Amino acid sequence: MSVPERFRAFRIHDDAEGFQTGLEHIALDDLSEGDVTIQVAWSGINYKDALAATGKGKILRHSPLSGGIDVAGTVVASASDAFQPGDQVLANGSGLSETRDGGFSEYLRLPSDIIVRLPDGLTLREAMGLGTAGFTAAMCLHRMEANGQQPAMGPIVVTGASGGVGTVAIDLLTAAGYEAHAITGKVEEFDWLEHLGARQCISRHDLYWGQKPLERAAWAGCIDNVGGDMLAGISRVIDLWGNIACCGMAGGQGLQTTVFPMILRGVSLLGISSANCPIDLRRTLWNRLAKEWKPPHLHEIIRDEVTLDDMSPVFERMMDGHSLGRTVVRIGH
Repeated sequence: MSVPERFRAFRIHDDAEGFQTGLEHIALDDLSEGDVTIQVAWSGINYKDALAATGKGKILRHSPLSGGIDVAGTVVASASDAFQPGDQVLANGSGLSETRDGGFSEYLRLPSDIIVRLPDGLTLREAMGLGTAGFTAAMCLHRMEANGQQPAMGPIVVTGASGGVGTVAIDLLTAAGYEAHAITGKVEEFDWLEHLGARQCISRHDLYWGQKPLERAAWAGCIDNVGGDMLAGISRVIDLWGNIACCGMAGGQGLQTTVFPMILRGVSLLGISSANCPIDLRRTLWNRLAKEWKPPHLHEIIRDEVTLDDMSPVFERMMDGHSLGRTVVRIGH
């Protein structure tokens, strides 16, 4: 299959002439280098994509770039022995829409060492329904379990539970045998989160942590999408040898706490950086997401499907805190 002379991509410019975004017709040589060329079928929209597309976060390291930190499609040309034309593949993080062009493009060139072959058990659309959000949730649980977390220790609480990472985390934890609890500011979504498996839903507006360095333990672990005061409060109520997987900063980048949870209860704070995950672990996690960790409600978590022409309202909803679940972008025809 030959690549057309020109094709569409959502381009982000942030340079001396100012910030601007929009669909453009570009050529293959306008894209970042890579030994594998992909015809893109699907992408997904993450909070990081909204930050980049609205200019409200300094995501791009150079300009211009095509947006989109997730991509799934079919190989059309390859100079790598690892991939052949016709292979279905995906990539997420790994510099997409930061240091190299991302998935909001009809065609894309990628280096073979960041590409994952689509595992059996996932379609290209499902892979992007998971996207970086689902991959991050899986990395959280992987790191927690590697550090000793077990279902018998007690419930895991998920903060920012109605977002992309949060909804997948609730579904994934339940499928993996954990009792999942949810904290969200969207009380109107309690029924939805309970449908995904949350055994308890708590409004973040009703939380009061107390002022002591350690308060009565409430959970065995946490997947935290919020950071800031939420993360500081959570650290005081995690039980002995529990793990907190820190993967977001929707509530702030600061962290004011004490060492007491760590040195008196053995609580571990685990950093989750999905963008920089080594490729071997990346492939392992995608395989688990296609099999035993595949969220049973994935098709319901995918709440919206848009095209390249329809992404801007989704970016704005995300920045306004009104997103729910996952949005996939249909790029192929």
